Amino acid sequence: MTRILVIDDEPQVRTMLREILEDEGYEVVVAVNGNEGLKLYRNEPTDLVITDIIMPGKEGLETIKELRKISPDVKIIAISGGGRVVPKDYLQVAQAFGAQRVFNKPVEYNELLSTIAELVK
Repeated sequence: MTRILVIDDEPQVRTMLREILEDEGYEVVVAVNGNEGLKLYRNEPTDLVITDIIMPGKEGLETIKELRKISPDVKIIAISGGGRVVPKDYLQVAQAFGAQRVFNKPVEYNELLSTIAELVK
């Protein structure tokens, strides 16, 4: 079974992603920030990571860089609502740091699901 780590500080986003992904048959692990996500990933690596960019504690760009050091082949999807900056700017940097795909919030779930299926095949 494909395991996915969702890292997002917004409880409603974590819950929604978990429910949608579990309904599709994925095993889902969640974390509230990059520090917690990296700890979970080190203990039990997942096949794919979905990470928010703007979070308290360790934010998503730093998390992506560290994930790449730990596991260069891990599949990463970055999501962002942008905060005070246009989400596209953060997402371009996320791709430069190693995210294979990026999505603006709110995420279009059918597109996200097809992207996940493509990345983990």
